[in-house]
Parts: sequence; C-alpha cells; structure tokens
Amino acid sequence: MFFKKKKEETVFKQELQEKNEHTGLVFAMQLFMKEKCSRPDTVKTQEIMEKHLGDVQLIGSSEEVASFAVNQYKVTFKEGTAAPLLMITGCCESGADKIDAFTRSQMWNCPEHERILSECGYQVVATDMLAGAMEAADRAEMLMNYLEALVELYPMCEAVYIQNSGKMFTAEQIRSHAIPKESRFIYFAVNVRFFNIQGTEDMMVDTLGMSVLSLPDLQYHFHGMDPNAVVNHAYNVLSYIFESGNPIKDNDTIDGIAGGQMSRDVQWHCHYEEALIQPPRPVIDICMNEYASGGREY
Repeated sequence: MFFKKKKEETVFKQELQEKNEHTGLVFAMQLFMKEKCSRPDTVKTQEIMEKHLGDVQLIGSSEEVASFAVNQYKVTFKEGTAAPLLMITGCCESGADKIDAFTRSQMWNCPEHERILSECGYQVVATDMLAGAMEAADRAEMLMNYLEALVELYPMCEAVYIQNSGKMFTAEQIRSHAIPKESRFIYFAVNVRFFNIQGTEDMMVDTLGMSVLSLPDLQYHFHGMDPNAVVNHAYNVLSYIFESGNPIKDNDTIDGIAGGQMSRDVQWHCHYEEALIQPPRPVIDICMNEYASGGREY
C-alpha cells in the first residue's frame, strides 16, 4: 500500500515490518534548544518538579542524567510496590535528523516544525521508568504534569517532540494552553493522522499514542466523507476510551456520523486488528458502513 500526506504529493510506502521503539512501555520527550544549556541546579529543579508533581524525591544526579521518584503514585509489581521514576538527561546534540519525513508529515499541530528542527542543534530527553503498569489516568496525569514542569524548567526550550506519537508542540503552546486536565493527554500525546491512499479515492485516519497507556489506537479506512468529521469522531472516541478505560469489545457498535456530527441513528462496528499503517500496533478498526473502504472478513 502506498499513501500520501494531506495537501502535498509526498508518497510514503507502508512499512509494517519495521518495529518502532517508541511505541513501547517508555514515554519519551525531546526538548529542542537552539543553544546548549546546563541543567538547572538541584534546588530549582526540585522546586519546579514539586510544584507540578507533588512529592518528588531526587534519586540520583549526574552530568548525564537526573532521576526522580514521584511518590504520590505507586506501581505494583510481584516483588512489591514502587514509585514511578522520571528521568532528565543532560543537554546534548539534537537527534532531529532521526525524525523521518513520514513522521514530519503528520506534525499538524506545529506548522513551523521544519524550521525548529533545522535551527535547534541541541536537545534534552525526558522519559519515565517503571510506569508501564500504572493506571491509565494516573500515568497520563503524571506525564502531562511532567511536560508542563519541563517547559518551565527549561525556558530556552523551543519545542517538545513526543516520540511515542510523533506529535510536536512549541514550548509556548504548552506554557499557554487552556486544555482541561482530563483532556491534556489526548491533546498533547496522541496523534490523529490523515493519509490519502495513492491511486484511489480512499482515505485513512488513524491514531498513534494510546498504547503507552495500554489502550488501543483507532483506524478508519474510508471514502466519500469529509475527513475533518472523521478526525473529530476519532478524538471523541479516544476521549471515551480514555475516560471509561475502554469497554469496547470486538464487534461492538459505536455512534457513527450523520450530517457531519456523531449520531445514535448511525451505528458503526468495531473490530480489533493490526494497524494498516506503521508502526505495527493493535487498533480498533471502525467500519463506516457505506463509507468503508478495503476488504474486510467480518
């Protein structure tokens, strides 16, 4: 399958055999800077981390990395419980050249991403650890609080790239947002992507980023409908999955779209399958009745 990004003629090939290291258990962010910077001193770092994350304990600090335990959250393992960790690396040369054209084509929230990636020669990488078993709502809350702490901690940060979803925002977008707390993860950390399928009238809308919460992404393969309505539908379904812990079972139905809006009068079937577009991951494929494209065995 070949597909192209919206508005432009760049053609990409389906690459499902390539595993993506950013869709696993670790949540990772790259903070891009124009100039190399030092990590803020321990006192300031502790103060800002506590402001956003509550009881935070510095576990270790070196030139390469600092690690913090976030004590208000607990993760249960066979051996007992532990607090999740947040890690911040030192400032090093940017890894922007490793962000490929396919990923860049879906950075809808940051139109200036090419300029930022070309001008910012340095980065700080921030991740979590021991957090894969956290409740989805707790991990999402922690990560978004962490994101907000980071852009305060590094005022020279130009933009933040979320590796798990390929989404980028300027630091100012993050500092000045008015997104409700319960909606931040979907807004900042889950990408709703759009593709035209080459040589056809078919389109694809899918999502990337939910797997870090052990929740499914979505996939729509369709024709004959305004893709903006499908994108809005995807955001609504993502919010429902996030808030409810995903009660959707294979072959369940959800409200579809009529007149550009979600409607109970239209029911679309949901099926779990592997994604049609990279990276490989489980998705809920939403069959849009007469608008559905592609062969389906159900």
